[in-house]
Amino acid sequence: MANIVLVGAQWGDEGKGKIIDVLTENSDVIVRSQGGNNAGHTVFVGKTKYVLHLIPSGILRGGKLCIIGNGVVIDPVGLLKEIEGLVSMNIPVNGQLFISQSAHVVMPWHKQLDILKETRKADGKIGTTKNGIGPTYSEKADRTGIRMVDFVEPNRFKALLKERLEEHNKNFLANGMEALDFDTIYATYSEIAAKIKPFVKDTVILLHEAWKQGKSILFEGAQGTFLDIDHGTYPFVTSSNTTAGGACTGSGFPPNHIDKVMGVAKAYSTRVGGGPMPTENSEISDLLHGLGREFGATTGRARRCGWHDAVITRTAVMINGIDELALTNLDGLDTVETVKLCVAYECNGIRHEYVPADITVLEHCKPVYREFPGWKTPTTSARSWDDLPENARVYLKALQEECRTRLSILSVGPARDETFTV
Repeated sequence: MANIVLVGAQWGDEGKGKIIDVLTENSDVIVRSQGGNNAGHTVFVGKTKYVLHLIPSGILRGGKLCIIGNGVVIDPVGLLKEIEGLVSMNIPVNGQLFISQSAHVVMPWHKQLDILKETRKADGKIGTTKNGIGPTYSEKADRTGIRMVDFVEPNRFKALLKERLEEHNKNFLANGMEALDFDTIYATYSEIAAKIKPFVKDTVILLHEAWKQGKSILFEGAQGTFLDIDHGTYPFVTSSNTTAGGACTGSGFPPNHIDKVMGVAKAYSTRVGGGPMPTENSEISDLLHGLGREFGATTGRARRCGWHDAVITRTAVMINGIDELALTNLDGLDTVETVKLCVAYECNGIRHEYVPADITVLEHCKPVYREFPGWKTPTTSARSWDDLPENARVYLKALQEECRTRLSILSVGPARDETFTV
């Protein structure tokens, strides 16, 4: 059985939740290895819509082992809400969900710090979800964070909470913000900790035991390649490694046991928050928003939209070692007269085949397009490559060639059965 890492090949929101749900049918263990509840995976089961922010999407299929790894930063309030929400819908969680004891905990001061930092940045705002993700990762790197193993031990948590709160409240008061109340936080969070404690385990051992038993493991990436702290459009990035390597560091699973890397991209491009996006344009944005599409699962914000950027995807293929590409939202282009595909950038007379690391160069890059006649017919009923309109097949062949990888899965709608192999 294959061990697969699935990553976003754009700026997140590529439809990974749906592809993961499809792949989960043939996987035994599903692992979330980075990010926090700043990411949202949307999955439709029948007509029921599920939005998961921390718990792996595999929880929606019975009998799967779901792991939240050490690389994830966990908001206990959000996590408990997700657990209770699933239980209320008769989706079993006990015995299927496990949380790394080494994962760091998002606390109320992290959210306040997010607000404070974004307020100070003014025009240089990154577009954070203000869920405290960045400050939690900062404390992790500073070696002052609170981990799950600390959080679920009442006396240890109480001491750490007192220490951290005294430090942060000085900062908040100095900046005209209200101090956080120790008693309120301790009462609320210690109650949550008691409910979460049964799920907290040494997940590295669980993973390795599963692998030794021949189980297939699927690593569920959150966000996208170009939000990666090292390889993304810095500083307009998240605070974790969203690329394939993060699956190993964020879970404790060795890279030499990974069999395949699969990338997910949309048939067009979207982005939430600040930062350069060379193919962004109002034509396709207005079209997609008018169809009620492209609003964030986490924030509800309208996403920025543009034509598919093969430079972005091509670079993601190189960075992640993407073996196969799953393409989603083809049906979003069903009414377009002329479909464009960005195949390179031009900046000051220089042609770029890959994304330049210099953000000041990227901000001035102009897309070089190939144009294709639209298919002007619905694709949602397609269940095979041969069912697609000829013009759609022409576009997809060109996209595959320009991205320099193989297209293996295509999605033409939100439902499970609106996805097929090609």
